[in-house]
Amino acid sequence: MNIQIFGTKKCNDTKKAERFFKERGIKYQFIDMKEKGMSKGEFNSVAQVNGGLENMINWEGKDKDLLALIKYTVEEDKLAKVLENPQVLKTPVVRNGKQSTLGYQPDIWKGWT
Repeated sequence: MNIQIFGTKKCNDTKKAERFFKERGIKYQFIDMKEKGMSKGEFNSVAQVNGGLENMINWEGKDKDLLALIKYTVEEDKLAKVLENPQVLKTPVVRNGKQSTLGYQPDIWKGWT
């Protein structure tokens, strides 16, 4: 397994995801999205598995102005705007090769080998 956890240090679900893998002795790489977001390739790979860009955005987030801006940005510019502002994504984003999840999904992670 090659687990990557994209999240923030303050996010409780990200902390729970880290604990999930730690308790099972599974090595993972933590990527703090405040310091370094996802690459375009990583993002597209995760978006493809999780129903596209719209599903990856936390529409209930705090920054309503930014979310409105993203919502009404033309489609071809939306991805760039989201990559510039990774704080709008649902966290944690957990990747295992081509598989990935959004949010805390221990039932899915248990099935990964």
